[in-house]
Amino acid sequence: MEILSPAGSPEGLVASIKGGCDAVYLGGKAFGARAFTQNFSDGEIKGAVDYAHERNVKVYVTVNTLIKDSEMNDAVSYVKFLNDIGADAILIQDLGLLENISGLRIGKHASTQMGIHSAAGLEWCHENGIDRAVLARELTFDELSSVVKGSKIETEVFVQGAMCYSVSGGCLFSSIAGGRSGNRGQCAQPCRKSYSFNEKEGFFLSNADLYGVDWMERLRSIGISAVKIEGRMRSHAYAYLATKVYSMIEKGHPWEEISGTADLLKTVFNRGFCEGYFPGVSSLVQHKYADNRGFLLGTVLIKDRKFDLSQLKEEVNIRDGLSIFKGKDKVGGFKVSSPGKVTVPFRIEDGKYEIYRTYDPRIDEIKNLIGEIPDLKRNAARKPFLHERKKAGRGSKEPELSFYVSSLRVLDEVVGCADRIYYDLNDSTEAARTVCKDKGAEFVVNLPRFRPLMDLDVAEGGVMVNTPDQMHRFADRKEYGSYHMNMFNSSFPRKMHQTTLSAELSKSEIQGVAEYCKWPIEVMVFGRTELMCTRDPGLSSGTLRDELGHDFPVYRDGFGLAHILNSSDLLLLPFLNELSSMGIDSFGIDLRKRPAALAKAVAEAYSKGDNSKKGRIMEMCGSVNHGHYLRGVS
Repeated sequence: MEILSPAGSPEGLVASIKGGCDAVYLGGKAFGARAFTQNFSDGEIKGAVDYAHERNVKVYVTVNTLIKDSEMNDAVSYVKFLNDIGADAILIQDLGLLENISGLRIGKHASTQMGIHSAAGLEWCHENGIDRAVLARELTFDELSSVVKGSKIETEVFVQGAMCYSVSGGCLFSSIAGGRSGNRGQCAQPCRKSYSFNEKEGFFLSNADLYGVDWMERLRSIGISAVKIEGRMRSHAYAYLATKVYSMIEKGHPWEEISGTADLLKTVFNRGFCEGYFPGVSSLVQHKYADNRGFLLGTVLIKDRKFDLSQLKEEVNIRDGLSIFKGKDKVGGFKVSSPGKVTVPFRIEDGKYEIYRTYDPRIDEIKNLIGEIPDLKRNAARKPFLHERKKAGRGSKEPELSFYVSSLRVLDEVVGCADRIYYDLNDSTEAARTVCKDKGAEFVVNLPRFRPLMDLDVAEGGVMVNTPDQMHRFADRKEYGSYHMNMFNSSFPRKMHQTTLSAELSKSEIQGVAEYCKWPIEVMVFGRTELMCTRDPGLSSGTLRDELGHDFPVYRDGFGLAHILNSSDLLLLPFLNELSSMGIDSFGIDLRKRPAALAKAVAEAYSKGDNSKKGRIMEMCGSVNHGHYLRGVS
C-alpha cells in the first residue's frame, strides 16, 4: 500500500519524505480544504514536485473546496498549471470543476469531502474519470471490504489523524452557525467546543484522533491502494513521526523497532486515540477534552507537592516535559530533572492528578534529522483560462413549492399547498405516497444521508439523492438532488431532473447560477438547516446548547444516523419575489420534525407569498435567520 503523508509547508514536505512516504499531499494558496495552514505558492509547488520526484515520491495537490462561478476560470487555470508542472494528481470535491477539467490527463482523486462510501460511488467515480476515491471515514472494515471488492479504481483510506464528527463532506455547522465554511477550507471546528446536552456538560462532538496501526495488514488484505495520514496543520515533527511509524509497518519491521517512534508520535500530538469505525459502529467521542494534551502517562497521588514517577504506566526520562491536569483544567507543567521521586515546582493541593507527557527531547533531534529546508521557489506562471458559458435565458416564473416532510400529521397540513413532497424513508412512507397520489402532489422519497451497502427498499417513483453514490445507484429514477450534493456553480453537471443549490450561496451567487443553468434548480427558503449528520451512536435525541445559549435540536433516524439542526429557522419569505425574478424553478420548505400548527402556517404563507405572515411565523419559530442569502461565504 502507498503511504500518503501530509505536507502543510516546505518543512512538512521534507519531514514526510524523510519519514519514508511514497506520496505527499499539499495545497496551494487557494482552493484547498486547509486554508489556515502555511501552504505553497505556485512556484513552491513546482519546486516541491521537482524535489519529491527526484526522490521517487508522488505529489497530489488539494483542489478540494467548492468553487464559485466567479472562481471557475482561475480554478481550471490552476489545475492546468498543475498538470503542466507534472503534479501526479489533484484531490477534488466540486463536481462542476470536475466537469470542466475532464479532458486533462492529470490524475483525479475524489476527496473524502465528496462523500464516496459505497460500491455504487466507486462505479460513479470510474465512469466520471476519477482514478482514486478517498473513502468516507465513517466506513467499518467489513463495509470497506464489501465496498472495494471488484473496484475498477484505486481506493484510499485514512489511518491516522483527526476524525470529523459529521459524515464526510456534509458539515455546515461552521458555515451556517459561524460564518466560516468548512467546504471552503475555513472550518472553525465547532465540534471541538464544549456543549451542554440533556443537563450534562462536555465535548459531545469531539472525536478522538484515528490511530490505525493495528489495521494495516487487514487493509492491505482487502486491496486498499493507499493509506493516508491527516495533519497538514500539524508540526513537521508530527509529519515525520507519523510517516515513519506507518512506513515501517508497511515494510514489515517488527513492532519492537517501531514502538519507540510510536510513543513519540503520541507525545507530539494527542487528543486521545481511537480505531475509528474500523472495528464497527461505536462512539469515537473523547468527552473529557478536545485539545492536544500529549501522551497520558497515568494518574498519581500528589502529597506535599511530591509524587513518584514509578506510579506512572510509562517510563519517564530526564528532560521530559510533564503537564498536570485536574479534570478539564491544566494545573501546570514542568520538566523532569531527576529520576524517582519528583517535586512539583509550584503550589499544588494534595490529591489525584492526571499526568501527560507533552515534551520529549528526542523530538528536537528530528529537527536536526530533517536538516536545512531547500529553497523550493521556482519561476511559475499560469496560463489564463476562459470558460465559455451560454446564458440559460430564464425569465421570471412562479416557482413550485417542495415540502420536506417526515410524518403523516404534517403531511396532512401541507399537501394541499404542495406541488411536491420530499418524504423521509420510514415506516409511513407508503401511506404518505397514497395521500399525495390522492391529493395530486408529486411524491419523492428522501433517501438516508449515508448507506454504504445501498440496501434500500424504495418503491417506484422519484427519489431525492444526497451523494454521487445514490445518484448512480438510482440513475434509472427521476432524481432530485438535495442541498447536500453541494451544487455551488453553473458548471455542475446535469445528472438529475432537479438539484437544490448549496445552502452556502448568497443572493448574487444564486442569481449567477440561475443565469447560466438550463435545467431545474431549487432554493431552500424555509426550515432548520441540517448542520451535521453523524454515525455516532452515542448522540441521542435532545438539544445541544452552546456557550452563547443557542439550542441545536438533535434527532435520530431509523438508519442509525443522528442529525443536528440549526438553532433557528431559515426564513426567506420576504425575498420570494426577487428569487422568482431570477427564474428559480422550485422553493424548498423543510418542515421535518416540526409541529403541525407551524407547518400549516408556513404552508399557507408561502403558497400565497404573503409576507404579512412573517411576524406570526417568527413568533412560532422563536428565532429566524436569512442563512447565507445576504452574507455568503468567503
